[in-house]
Amino acid sequence: MSSNRNFYYDSDTVKTSFLNELREVFNFRNFIYQLARRDILTRYKRSVLGVIWTMLNPLGMMIIMTIAFSQLFNGVEKFPLYVLSGLVTWTFFSQTTVAAMVNLVWGGSLLNRIYMPRSSFAIAAIITGIVNILISLVTYLLMAIVLKVSLTFSILLIPVPIMIIAAFSLGIGLLLSTLAVYFPDVSEMYQIILTAWMYLTPIFYPTSIYPDNLAWALTHLNPMYLILNLFRAILYEMRIPTWSEIVLPLGIAIFVLVIGWVVFTRKADEFSYRI
Repeated sequence: MSSNRNFYYDSDTVKTSFLNELREVFNFRNFIYQLARRDILTRYKRSVLGVIWTMLNPLGMMIIMTIAFSQLFNGVEKFPLYVLSGLVTWTFFSQTTVAAMVNLVWGGSLLNRIYMPRSSFAIAAIITGIVNILISLVTYLLMAIVLKVSLTFSILLIPVPIMIIAAFSLGIGLLLSTLAVYFPDVSEMYQIILTAWMYLTPIFYPTSIYPDNLAWALTHLNPMYLILNLFRAILYEMRIPTWSEIVLPLGIAIFVLVIGWVVFTRKADEFSYRI
């Protein structure tokens, strides 16, 4: 016995691309985990020093910058830790945003072969970055012990700035990934922007050197300064940050993440045709 059925398409029942991508990320969480695991294993298998390299890299840069700038900025207390806290924070941001963009462009061929959430590459890059920053923080803590700095319970709050910078970096990474699909030169241009951004952020110098007429703009309008300031409150100053030091960078990170997610998901269906 056959029955006649009428099927109707109701656009109201279709999830928005924003929410649908979130649902698919959850459904493909094991796949994203494997992407991040592959990136981590590939990174360390190719290095003779393995995990130790992630600890030595910021330490080496810190030593170089301390030798070069410690006398110039001798008013900065515990200068090696000041520099190292800046390097750890900036390295996470720069590496994850570049990886999110590059991984989508170079790994985009997978989009034509298997189905996956388009944001998988960016999220995997953030997970890899979190693993790397946790390893780098071990170097920081060892350096603090060597310099006889008293560690406080404020160090237990370090997941807060890590989650904030992860959200901010993911938002930037998604925006960059979207632009890079349509404009391949974005990846080269971003390297120039990163260099300029780094020197405008007080990683190895104090904010006291800013010109008076530019100091407010270079601090309050630079999201990485606000995030770095939060990291330093916990790591460098060994104190519990104020609510304003947390809420402002948190709000910026959430705003950038939402914008990045909206832009990315609206264009994600076109990626497989352009990569």
